[in-house]
Amino acid sequence: MPTSPQSSSAQTDTSLAWLPAEIEAAKTKPGPLLPLLHRIRDRLGFIPSDAVPMLAQGLQISRAEVQGVISFYHDFNTEPTGRNRLQVCRAEACQARGGRALEAYVQQRLGIRFHQTTADGEVTLEPVYCLGNCATGPAVRLNDAVYGRVTNQRLDALLDQALTQPLTIQPLQQEPDA
Repeated sequence: MPTSPQSSSAQTDTSLAWLPAEIEAAKTKPGPLLPLLHRIRDRLGFIPSDAVPMLAQGLQISRAEVQGVISFYHDFNTEPTGRNRLQVCRAEACQARGGRALEAYVQQRLGIRFHQTTADGEVTLEPVYCLGNCATGPAVRLNDAVYGRVTNQRLDALLDQALTQPLTIQPLQQEPDA
């Protein structure tokens, strides 16, 4: 059952108490907005709406400028995402090499559509309009790695690897004798 990305991160700490110090340290450097947005995304996994006025005020730019940068770059989400982000290229070169069939397959495999997160919070599926891998389409990006010539079978293998987590077994603590 699909969920919105927002529901997948109920336990995400979205406190921005640390952000004013980051803004203060970065504001004298050239082009501080993108590095600050990357820091927020790296720390929280998305850009919360409360960060926009803080960035605008701290960098002395408009909220519209901040929001424009966030909405322009596909790496910045304004809602929490799943533990894994799967981006499927929808550019013409990938479409010509079977991208539409791959899109349909991944949506069926995960049981979600673009801009949704699986119910277990494991995968957020996103369209992207070029991964710069045009000669080897169809292409996908899974987390920080780009893959080309992706077939249904290769996609299954990539997802299986990403979704497999090692099991950590903790030894039982002995209770003190009463």
